[in-house]
Amino acid sequence: MTSETLMPAVVATPTNRQRVFVRYVTAILIDLVVLNLFAEYWKNVFIDTFTTSLLAAIVLQVLLKLTMALEHKVGAFFKARPGRLMTFLRFFSAWLVLFGSKLVILEAIVQMFGDDVRFLGAFHGVVALIVVIVAMLVAEEIFVRIYRKLGDNTPSEESGVRREQAL
Repeated sequence: MTSETLMPAVVATPTNRQRVFVRYVTAILIDLVVLNLFAEYWKNVFIDTFTTSLLAAIVLQVLLKLTMALEHKVGAFFKARPGRLMTFLRFFSAWLVLFGSKLVILEAIVQMFGDDVRFLGAFHGVVALIVVIVAMLVAEEIFVRIYRKLGDNTPSEESGVRREQAL
């Protein structure tokens, strides 16, 4: 048996739509895990059922992506204009959008899920929501960094692959 018979028949490069799909499904699953860990181990996060937590993870992912898009759009508006005032306004508006969006996200969660999803504690649960969102973003970033690191081809790895292919 040669090594060629063990290789896949066709190696297809994924399309951009496939990459986006995998990226968002992965992000939602990461958010789902983080959300459920907080619900299990922290009294300030309550989620009624797993199905509800899955829907909440999807809603949170969509709202976070919309927030980031808005923040980048507002930031680009002020960055395109010269001056110290515009630089200050860029950073202030980014902070305002990022912080204000947490209030909008919390209200959206309350409206969509009612008592099935609750963030409790300081400032009517805003602090708990921010902690959960930061944990989600950190977990996503760690996942992305590991994924990118695994894709790095160092010279020793490439030569190892060449040696295996030559066998």
